[in-house]
Amino acid sequence: MPASWPKFANPLIPLEKMLNKKSVFSIIFWLLLAGVSVTAVTFAGLYLYLSPKLPPVDSLRQVKLQTPLRVYSSDGKLIGEFGEQRRTPLKYNQIPPLYLKALLAAEDAEFFEHHGVSLRGMLRAASQILKSGEIQSGGSTITQQLARDFFLTRKQVFSRKFNEILLSIQIEQEFTKEEILELFNNKMFFGNRAYGLQAAAQIYYGKDVQELTIAQNAMIVGVLKAPSAYNPVANPKRSMARRNWIIGRMHELQFIDKAAYDAAIREPNTASIHGSGQETQAPYISEMARKEAIDRFGEAAYTDGYKVYTTVDSAMQATAQVAVVNGLMNYDDRHGYRGPERRLAASTNPEMEDWQDQLQAIPVLGGLEAMAIVTVADKSISLLRANGDRLELDWQHGLSDKRPYLTEDSRGAAPKSAKDFLHPGDVVRVGRDKDGQPRLTQVPEAQSALVSLDPNSGAIRALVGGFDFNQSHFNRVLQGTRQPGSSFKPLLYTCALEHGFTPATMINDAPIVIRNEYTGEVWRPENDEGEFDGPISLRRALYRSKNLVSIRILKSLGVDTLIDSLERFGFNKKEFPRELALALGAHGLTPMQMATAYASFANGGFKIDPYLISKIENGQGEIVYEAHPKRVCKTCPDKKAETLTDSAEAPTGESVAEEEHAPRIIDARIAYIMDSILKDVVDKGTGVAAKSLGRTDLAGKTGTTNGPRDLWFSGYNPNLITTVWVGIDKNTLLGRREFGSTAALPIWIDFMRTALEGIPNQVVRQPDGIVTVRINPETGKPALPGENAIFEIFPTEISASGSTPAGIADEAPADETLPEGVL
Repeated sequence: MPASWPKFANPLIPLEKMLNKKSVFSIIFWLLLAGVSVTAVTFAGLYLYLSPKLPPVDSLRQVKLQTPLRVYSSDGKLIGEFGEQRRTPLKYNQIPPLYLKALLAAEDAEFFEHHGVSLRGMLRAASQILKSGEIQSGGSTITQQLARDFFLTRKQVFSRKFNEILLSIQIEQEFTKEEILELFNNKMFFGNRAYGLQAAAQIYYGKDVQELTIAQNAMIVGVLKAPSAYNPVANPKRSMARRNWIIGRMHELQFIDKAAYDAAIREPNTASIHGSGQETQAPYISEMARKEAIDRFGEAAYTDGYKVYTTVDSAMQATAQVAVVNGLMNYDDRHGYRGPERRLAASTNPEMEDWQDQLQAIPVLGGLEAMAIVTVADKSISLLRANGDRLELDWQHGLSDKRPYLTEDSRGAAPKSAKDFLHPGDVVRVGRDKDGQPRLTQVPEAQSALVSLDPNSGAIRALVGGFDFNQSHFNRVLQGTRQPGSSFKPLLYTCALEHGFTPATMINDAPIVIRNEYTGEVWRPENDEGEFDGPISLRRALYRSKNLVSIRILKSLGVDTLIDSLERFGFNKKEFPRELALALGAHGLTPMQMATAYASFANGGFKIDPYLISKIENGQGEIVYEAHPKRVCKTCPDKKAETLTDSAEAPTGESVAEEEHAPRIIDARIAYIMDSILKDVVDKGTGVAAKSLGRTDLAGKTGTTNGPRDLWFSGYNPNLITTVWVGIDKNTLLGRREFGSTAALPIWIDFMRTALEGIPNQVVRQPDGIVTVRINPETGKPALPGENAIFEIFPTEISASGSTPAGIADEAPADETLPEGVL
């Protein structure tokens, strides 16, 4: 090319460049195509390989969520829960919108847009890791998490992730978004045995899920990421950071406004471990129901969501718990302070965390909290609680009256200084007085049991088996076989009335010496007060609880006659020894047995069978068992009811053809007479303190055994029979100034005052065949004109002459011989 030619760009060069770029794009295109093809083929191969091995996702419709056994009172209050997984399933429409917003903000904001897998979610999770160095939100969608938790493991391998994706896509095809959220929130683990949202709300906040705040919802959602690491109780700092991030995401996504965001961020961590949401404390009842459920359904009772409805009235049960605790505390206060429970070694750190650890291991009993004494002054003490708080008690809050226990009958002098009996490191109990003020006290050594029944059906309305279930699981109502003392006498007197005695029959209240002709042993029984009244009517002898009269009555009847008559009350007559001491209640019986027997006096002479469970529902709400108790029918013919269906053998909820009636075991007239005598016990006998209730329909009998070792009161009105026992498990002495009227009766009064509140006095109708006669109270014979007279009732066919079975009214010989085996 000549040099003079103008210089032009080579027209071939752009074409070369164009051809080179085209080649590069072509190569890239074919490489991408090849990569996509290989990936597609790989994924297709994986799909063909893994898909047949995947579980069918429609099995989620048949999934059985483990739901604990729950026990309820008759008025629907939760009183017990049993099972490893605490869960209360919710329907989708029961899940609060605020919680769903927190969940979507933290786990899957595009949940309602994707079809099981979110590419944007994965990319966002990756970017958050790059920015913060920590995982804030996972790449898995809610659907993927559901697939993993139901069908897979958490092992981080590619095949598991691919399976998770495939299952998620299938789940989205089979289920609606709402169904997926419902399954997810009922299935997921929130720590502390909480499975599902409702359980988490109860455990961490003691609330229904509808009551949670924005911050509380965010905190619960935060736990899902790692229940152990983000537990708001165990790891508050980390859980707060997670909670605040979720609140921020909610604001970022415009789920909440700025004001709600600011308020939620400022809210402190209020999470703590709460109980199961029990509305009434009835641990002995709960345990009885649990055993019944296990007997019926085996281990499935713990997981299949059974609901056991009991006959217990929640208000009566709460009153019974308080009455037993207060009664035992009052008894204990009368007998002196036994000193601290234990002494802790000197603390090894300024915060006394080692003491806190030891205190946390000591259960609260009867509302009495264990605390450690930090310092002791003359008139005050400083205490450390298990949670690290301090409490100051001055001289007037249970210190000044702590006279030391010496024996069951004596106490030492009142202290002049707290230093006289308390030292740093001592573990003591602190309760509350009637004004709610803290007070130094102690766990009582004595125990008590209370059971209350509906005498017309046998339904258990309240039951307390001891001071505190955490102290002892021993249910003294059912398992505590103790001597009932004089509270047994009404059973003897009923037998006497059936064998010719009348309320006016005169029996000699005089000393008696009984010698065993084979062993030579001598028994000299005495009355409680050590006095003798001479000839006394049967009525007066019972309401004044005369021991020697009872022995003479039994001697006249014969021991075998009495034992045979006891079988109708539900006792096993083979267990009773042939002893005259039976007249004084020397054979051990349980409070439940005594209450059952007394029910026959309360209902007019019928035999009822105590029962606790009214019905049981399965997890689907179907009734699988329903009780059909025999009920008292006073207008029905007096005949033993034929058993149509045994409720213990009918777990399917089948009903009987007609209602069964409780059989009559005492003649209506005898039952009426016994009721009138037992009313005298309250009106002018050993149970007179019960008159403080201001009722005229109360009846019952005290019981005090030798020692005394056992104190009783069994009493009733036509609506309720309640038996109370007080004693010491080791069967040691209670104190010579203690009686059934001083320890058991006050508990009974406290309970019945509330239990009968608002119920009018009941008037018992006098049955046919009863006559009222004016008699001379000194002779028991019909009163002559001008004589001092009282009115007494008799069965019509029995002579009102006051005649007595031969020999009973006569002066007893100084020495009497018993048959073999009797002492």
